[in-house]
Amino acid sequence: MWGELLLPQETTVKLSCDAGPLQVVLGPQQAAVLDCSLGAAAAGPPTRATWSKDGDTVLEHDHLRLLPNGSLWLSSPPESEDSADEEAFRTRKVIEGSYSCLAHGPLGIVASQVAVVKLATLADFSLHPESQTVEENGTARFECHTEGLPVPIITWEKDQVTVPEEPRLIILPNGVLQILDVQDSDTGSYRCVATNSARQRFSHEALLSVALRGSLEASRGQDVVIVAAPENTTVVSGQSVVMECVASADPTPFVSWVRQDGKPISTDVIVLGRTNLLIASAQPRHSGVYVCRANKPRTRDFATAAAELRVLGAPAISQAPEALSRTRASTARFVCRASGEPRPTLRWLHDGAPLRPNGRVKVQGGGGSLVITQIGLQDAGYYQCIAENSAGTACAAAPLAVVVREGLPSAPTRVTATPLSSSAVLVAWERPELHSEQIIGFSLHYQKARGVDNVEYQFAVNNDTTELQVRDLEPNTDYEFYVVAYSQLGASRTSSPALVHTLDDVPSAAPQLALSSPNPSDIRVAWLPLPSGLSHGQVVKYKIEYGLGKEEDQVFSTEVPGNETQLTLNSLQPNKVYRVRISAGTGAGYGVPSQWMQHRTPGMHNQSHVPFAPAELKVRAKMESLVVSWQPPPHPTQISGYKLYWREVGAEEEADGDRPPGGRGDQAWDVGPVRLKKKVKQYELTQLVPGRLYEVKLVAFNKHEDGYAAVWKGKTEKAPTPDFTTVKIVNYTVRFGPWGLRNASLVTYYTSSGEDILIGGLKPFTKYEFAVQSHGVDMDGPFGSVVERSTLPDRPSTPPSDLRLSPLTPSTVRLHWCPPTEPNGEIVEYLILYSNNHTQPEHQWTLLTTEGNIFSVEVHGLESDTRYFFKMGARTEVGPGPFSRLQDVITLQETFSDSLDVHSVTGIIVGVCLGLLCLLACMCAGLRRSSHREALPGLSSTATSGNPALYSRARLGPPSLPSAHELESLVHPRPQDWSPPPSDVEDKAEVHSLMGGGVSDCRGHSKRKISWAQPGGLSWTGSWAGCEPPQGSGPRPALTRALLPPAGTGQTLLLQALVYDAIKSNGRKKPPPACRNQVEAEVIVHSDFGASKGSPDFHLPDLEPEEPLPTEALPSTSGVVDLSQGTDWLGGELESCEEATSGPERLTCLPEAASASCSCPDLQPSTSLEEAPGKSSQPKALCPLAVSPSLSRAPVTSAQLP
Repeated sequence: MWGELLLPQETTVKLSCDAGPLQVVLGPQQAAVLDCSLGAAAAGPPTRATWSKDGDTVLEHDHLRLLPNGSLWLSSPPESEDSADEEAFRTRKVIEGSYSCLAHGPLGIVASQVAVVKLATLADFSLHPESQTVEENGTARFECHTEGLPVPIITWEKDQVTVPEEPRLIILPNGVLQILDVQDSDTGSYRCVATNSARQRFSHEALLSVALRGSLEASRGQDVVIVAAPENTTVVSGQSVVMECVASADPTPFVSWVRQDGKPISTDVIVLGRTNLLIASAQPRHSGVYVCRANKPRTRDFATAAAELRVLGAPAISQAPEALSRTRASTARFVCRASGEPRPTLRWLHDGAPLRPNGRVKVQGGGGSLVITQIGLQDAGYYQCIAENSAGTACAAAPLAVVVREGLPSAPTRVTATPLSSSAVLVAWERPELHSEQIIGFSLHYQKARGVDNVEYQFAVNNDTTELQVRDLEPNTDYEFYVVAYSQLGASRTSSPALVHTLDDVPSAAPQLALSSPNPSDIRVAWLPLPSGLSHGQVVKYKIEYGLGKEEDQVFSTEVPGNETQLTLNSLQPNKVYRVRISAGTGAGYGVPSQWMQHRTPGMHNQSHVPFAPAELKVRAKMESLVVSWQPPPHPTQISGYKLYWREVGAEEEADGDRPPGGRGDQAWDVGPVRLKKKVKQYELTQLVPGRLYEVKLVAFNKHEDGYAAVWKGKTEKAPTPDFTTVKIVNYTVRFGPWGLRNASLVTYYTSSGEDILIGGLKPFTKYEFAVQSHGVDMDGPFGSVVERSTLPDRPSTPPSDLRLSPLTPSTVRLHWCPPTEPNGEIVEYLILYSNNHTQPEHQWTLLTTEGNIFSVEVHGLESDTRYFFKMGARTEVGPGPFSRLQDVITLQETFSDSLDVHSVTGIIVGVCLGLLCLLACMCAGLRRSSHREALPGLSSTATSGNPALYSRARLGPPSLPSAHELESLVHPRPQDWSPPPSDVEDKAEVHSLMGGGVSDCRGHSKRKISWAQPGGLSWTGSWAGCEPPQGSGPRPALTRALLPPAGTGQTLLLQALVYDAIKSNGRKKPPPACRNQVEAEVIVHSDFGASKGSPDFHLPDLEPEEPLPTEALPSTSGVVDLSQGTDWLGGELESCEEATSGPERLTCLPEAASASCSCPDLQPSTSLEEAPGKSSQPKALCPLAVSPSLSRAPVTSAQLP
C-alpha cells in the first residue's frame, strides 16, 4: 500500500512535508540515512532537526545513530542462525518503527511525513502445492503462498529445474502456476520458490500425473465447474492486479469476462493466458465487480463467479495553501483542497503541532479553510495542511509572517475584569507605556474561557476611556478578556488576558416534572437536573408545592437539597386530584416555578385490577424531540403493555397554568395512544417544535382496564440563536440543494447583498436544504444551521407512466399504470378518458376517475369486438396534469358461451326436449287419424327440376302476419360428381315451398325479409307446413315442419334445420319396410319483448339434403295435407315400420356457408344481440316454446322417432 524503498548497501531517504508514509525495508548488511528537510516551504536546509519514533524521542543504539548534520542513520543487524535469538529480537524492536522529524527553519517548524522502517523477512510457506492428475489437453493449477518484506518474487521449478518460458506455462504474481493443454511431457514434480532480499525458500514438491483423455471417470461429461474463482481485491492506484479464473468441464469450457455494472472493460486490461485478467496499472476507473463466466461448448451449461476490485487513490493536494504576510491585528486565510479515494479528511498543523481552534482561529469548510483573526506574533510560523485516507497521506505547508512596524504602541497593561452581576462584567485597563500619545482607540475582545471552537466577540472603544461594561453574558461562566491599542501606524500586541467568572443567577426555567403513585396515599415526584444553560449557577435546593386540585385549597411546600432528583409525598387522600409544581434555587434564589400538574391518586377499591403508574418517568428534551424513559410499575407481571400520549400545551393554557385542565379523554391528546410492549422502557417523540411546551402521559394497562397515569410537562430546547460579531457584513452566500442530496454537483450557491433573496427554478413539492454564510472584510463566517423547507405542490408535469391495456371480456378492459415520474405533489385522483372514436372532441369522451392510491381498474359496459382509445391523466390538489398519448385496444369478440350460464343451458335443454316430445306426439296422433291428404290453406307445394332431393328456401304466406317467422332446413350438399342409381332416375323428390312461394334459388336472392301484417295467424299447435302424407303412387317427399308462435307475442322463432328423413322401401306396392327415423335440430329462439312492431330481418341459408330420396319410397302425391289426415297416415306408417338393417341416411343441418353450391352470406347463429330502432343493442330474452325467456340457444343433436 505504501511506497516501498529497496535499499542498496547504504542510501539516503529524504523526509519532508510530502506524500507518505514511506516504507523502508532494510535487508541484511544494509543501512539507511533518514534526512530531515523543510521541503518546498523553504529554500535552505533546516537549522535543526528533531526526531521521534512511534511518537517518542529517539534513543541511540549501535544500529541507530544521530549524525552531526541532524540526519538519522540506521543499519540492519547481522543475520543470526537462531531466529529466536533474544539479542536479535531486541535489535529488531529497536530499529523497526515509524520515524518522523521536525525541521526547524527561520520562519517556523515543519513536520515531515512518516517513514516506516522494517527489517527484511521471509516467512515459511503457509500454502504448499498439491499433487494432482490431469487428463491430456486439460489445465493443471499449482498454488503456493508465503509472506515477506520486501514482497517475495515467486518462481516455479519442475524436477528442481526452473520451468521454461512457454505460452502454456503461466506464472501469476500471486504465486499460481497454470499449465494449459497438459501434455505427457508435463509429468513431473513441481515446487514453488520464493525469493527476496532476506533469503530464499522452497515449498514442498507436488507431482503432476497426466492421464489419457476421457480416462478419468470424474471428468467424463463433467458439468462446468470454476476451479479457481477471482477474489475480492483492494489495491492502491498504480499497482498491478490479476483476476484469476480457471474452469473445468468436458469439453473444455470457454471463459469470458464482463463488468457487473454493464460498463465495458477498459482497453488497457489484457488477458493473461486464456482466462485471467491483468491490469498493469490499476486506477480508480477500474474499480467495480468483475464477473467470470464459463460456458460449456454446444450447451447452455455455464457457471459464473464474481469478485470486486477496489482501487484506492492516495491523497493528493490539488490546492495548496499560499505563503502570507500580515500585519498585527489583521486577518489571514489559508485554503487547502485535496482529492483521493476514499475522500480524504483534512487537518491543520501549526509549527508541527496540531492546531487547536479557538475564538480567533477557526477551521471552516470541512477543514479546507483556516481563518485567523486578530493576528499576533504568536500566530507566525508554518501552517501545514494534512490530507489523510486509508491509502496514505499528503502534505502541503505555507508560512505566515507577521509584520511589526516601528513606532507602534505597546500593549495595554493591567487589564482587570470585575463581575457586576450574573450577566455583566466591568473591564478596565491602563494605557500603553510606549507611544501612548499616538493611540486613536482600543478594541476589547472576549470569549468563553472553557471549551473549544468558542466565538470571539469584540468592541471598539474610544481613546478617551479605559474601561467598558460588557453585558449580555451568561451566568456562572468563565470569560477571557484582552485589549488591543491602535494608532495610525497599526495595532499593538494583545494585552495579557484577564479571566473572570460571572455571578450566579436564579434558574431561568423549572425542572421538568413527572408524577406517579406507587399506592393510593402517595405521589412520587421525580425530575431531572437543569442543564447549565438554564440553571445559571449551581442548584443548591428544590421547592415542591402541592395541594388538592381546587385553587381555594391550601398549598403545602417542602424543600429538598440540590443533589436530590425525586421526592415521595405521603399521607394523601385516595382517589383525589392533586396539583404539584417545582422550582429550582441557586445562591441567588428560586427561579420560576413549573406549571401546575394534575394527578389523581388511585382509589382504595379494585386494586387487584388497576395497574399503578409507571415508575421513574423521565423525559430528556431535545430541540425537536423528547426521549421518554420509565421503569415498570409495582407488580409488572400484571400489566400487558403501555399507552403513551402527548400534546402541545396551548398559549392560553400555559398562561393560565393554575387552572385545572379538567377531565380529558383520549381525544384531547394530539397523538396517542401509542401502544408499547411491556418490555419497552424508552420511546422518542419526534417532529416536535423547538421551544414549545409539551405534556406527556404514560399509563400501564392490562386485560381489564388502563392503569393510573404518570405525567410529565416541559419544553423542548430552543433553536440556537446565531452568534454575532462587530465585523461589518459585506454579503451573504446561500447554499441550497435537494434534501438528503449525495451528489455535490447539484448543490447551488447564490450571493446576495441583502438579507433576503428569491430563489426560483425549483421543483414543485420537493424538500430542499438551505444554509446561509455571511462574509465580512477579509473573513468569512461559517454556514449557519440547515433549514429544511418543501416547495408547494403543482400540477403533475408528466402523465401516468407505463399504461397497459388488456381486454378481459367482450365488454370489459383492464388498465394498469404507474404513477407519474414527476407528480409535483400527492396524486389525489387519476383521470381516464376513453372513446371508440379518437377524432371526437375531448369533452365527448367518457370520463372515469379513480383514487390516487389505485393503479389498476376495470372499465365495463363496452361493446364487443370494438376498438377503443384510452388516455390517462393525474390530478393533484392543484389541478390535473397532461394526458398520456393515445393507446388503443380491441375488446374480445362475443361468443356463444359468453351469453350462457348453468341455468341457461339447463333451461335450454329442458325446453328443447319438451318441445320435441310435443311435436312428435302431435305428428303421430294427427297422422293416425288421417287416411288422405288435403292441402292446407295458404300453403303450396311445387315440384322442382334438377336434383330431386334439393330443398330450397321456403316462404310461408300470406305475408301479412304481425310477426315475422322464418324456418329453413340445411343439409349437406352432394358432391358435384354424384348421381343417383339408374333405378332411381325416374323418381324425383319434390321441393316444397313452405312459406307461400315456389322454388327459389339462393343465388338469385341474397337476402329475404318477411313482414306479416295480419293480426291473425296460424296457431302454435295447429300449423304445419310442407307435410305431405303418401297417397297413391308417385314420389314421396321428405317431411319438413315449421312451428309458428302465437300471433302478437312479439317473438321471433327460428327453427333451423329441423328435418325428418324416412327410409325408402324396396317395392312401391308393398307396405313400407322396416325403417328408422332420426331428427337433428338446432333451435335458436330470439325474443324481443321491447318491441311489438317491426320487421326483424334474418338471412337464412338455403337447405340441401344429404342424399336424394328414391321415388319408390314415397307416395306419388303432391300438395299440402290436412293435419288431421296426415297424422293418421304417419301413425299407420309408423306402426308397420320395422328397424332397417342398413340404418337410415341422416340429414345434417349446416349453415349456408357449408354449401359449395350456394353463395349466400353466412348466418351467425351465435349472435344473441338485436338492435331495435332507436335503441342501443341489448341482449334479447330467448324463449324456445314455453321455457324460460333467458334461454338463448339450444342445440339438439338427434332425436329418434318411436
